[in-house]
Amino acid sequence: MWVTILSYVASASVLATFCMTTMIPLRIAGIVSNVLFCSFGAVAHIWPIMVLHLILLPVNTIRLLQIRRLVRGVASAQSGELSIQSLLPFMSRHKYPAGHVLVRRGDRADRMYYLSSGEIEIKELGKVLGPGNVVGEIGVLARDQKRMATIECRSNCEFFELTAAKVKEIYYQDPGFAYAVLQVVISRLMESIPLQTPGEPVTQRAP
Repeated sequence: MWVTILSYVASASVLATFCMTTMIPLRIAGIVSNVLFCSFGAVAHIWPIMVLHLILLPVNTIRLLQIRRLVRGVASAQSGELSIQSLLPFMSRHKYPAGHVLVRRGDRADRMYYLSSGEIEIKELGKVLGPGNVVGEIGVLARDQKRMATIECRSNCEFFELTAAKVKEIYYQDPGFAYAVLQVVISRLMESIPLQTPGEPVTQRAP
């Protein structure tokens, strides 16, 4: 009798799986279903069902762990700080002398920059940035890929550069990176508001 009850409970868990609309509850329901069907297959001696769900159980478990890792990645990026260490294998290192113009307003944005040493100045804002800052990310993601401001090296600087193509590739593959970039973009746009002139729309390109 209890074997029959177990079979109905296992079947109900499958139905619950199909009713889920988000991935984490779906994977959890799938794991419960796998455990129930493994138990049912073992006690009822229906080996194909037991083997099938023994295979599906680690698959659902791995997928659940991957989804939770992605969620944690987004949560850890809420500070708006980019994890440069994970990007270094994709970046190239360049050094520029004091007075070098890194980008000019209106230039095509073909890469973003991470400043590892030295100081730079965003001319239109009169703002000086030091090591640890990222610039050029908005222009890379903008529709027309144009720079909004001119950036000049105030001292000898060292940069790690990431091409626009690689930025977009990582942006779509890594939600933590995408969230961090979004936070930086919002911050940059808020800083650039004073650059607006009467009659101009609020949405502008950024370095």
